[in-house]
Amino acid sequence: MTQPVPIGFCITELDPGGAERALVSLVRRLDRNRWQPIVYCLSRRGPLGDDLDAAGIPLHCLDAGSSLDAGVVGRLRSRLRQDRPQILQTFLFHANLAGRLAARWAGVPIVVAGIRVAEQEKRWHLLLERLTRRLVTHHVCVSRRVADHAIREMRLDRQRVSVIPNGVEFDRFQSAGACDLSQFGIPIESRVLVSVGRLHPQKGYDLLIEAIAPLLADPPGWQLLIVGEGPARSDLERQIREAGLEGRIHLPGYRDDVPSILAAADAFVLASRWEGMPNVVLEAMAAGLPVVATDVEGIDELIVDGQTGIVCKPKTVHELRRGLERLLSRSDGGAALGVNAQLFVEERFAIESVVRMYDELYVRLLSDAGIR
Repeated sequence: MTQPVPIGFCITELDPGGAERALVSLVRRLDRNRWQPIVYCLSRRGPLGDDLDAAGIPLHCLDAGSSLDAGVVGRLRSRLRQDRPQILQTFLFHANLAGRLAARWAGVPIVVAGIRVAEQEKRWHLLLERLTRRLVTHHVCVSRRVADHAIREMRLDRQRVSVIPNGVEFDRFQSAGACDLSQFGIPIESRVLVSVGRLHPQKGYDLLIEAIAPLLADPPGWQLLIVGEGPARSDLERQIREAGLEGRIHLPGYRDDVPSILAAADAFVLASRWEGMPNVVLEAMAAGLPVVATDVEGIDELIVDGQTGIVCKPKTVHELRRGLERLLSRSDGGAALGVNAQLFVEERFAIESVVRMYDELYVRLLSDAGIR
């Protein structure tokens, strides 16, 4: 009987985030008759480690103290030499960089790098990715626009780039029960617009607060719930306070019950300045919510404006406000958009189809390398 192929997955951390959840969803669903997954986390163990334990997937945390801990490359190389994976799949910048260096020194024959965002802030990330690109067998991007950005900025060979989108655990969001939003100070009779993500300038929450401020004063009494934590919290709290919107905009912090929050909300908004393929939009669509989203990377593959959601230009308060007005003024509250969105995501972005695409890529790369 053929033994399953050892395959490694390396990620920077295992705190709950889009990339981290994508990795866990992928490795948990790989066919164990074909693959023997092993996960390497550069930092200390995070909450998602429990999910890997429950699935019986080996996890090695390398305890990097910071992003400047160069010794983590040597520790990863030692683990790779012991486990001897035939493929190493990496996620996120630091894991991409450390993984390709360690894999080369450990003799791992195939390295697949995951590019999950069209980086526009840290240009040095792009430079280091470009300088080390020859250590990578293949690159996987989460959307066409991310792929175009990577090919242009990292000077990648288009033949060594694939697009595999994020997938969503459809049933988890489609069937979730609604939580009680009054726990966040939201009156029971209110209609609720929700956004989920890290409190970081990339996510455009400053633009969202400015755009929605005059709309919250109008009936029928909409409220905005921004779920997440991050370095921009104090700035956003000050902006909300100065606008006199403490009772209309709520920042509950990190929550692990996002499916239930989405089920209780009336609509979703993404105000990001840039992205890759936003998981939160997939999740909101799976939950049947109408979505207003800025036209960042990945959105053109998810939303047809006026059919499966509303799309507006990024980085502009005026255009974001217009998009919100289009949703809030609809007589059906966007319900038809939500129904269309849910059907679209179920058909094209269910996690099972995404896992199948990764499986087919790994098999092809093994065959190209002459590895049985």
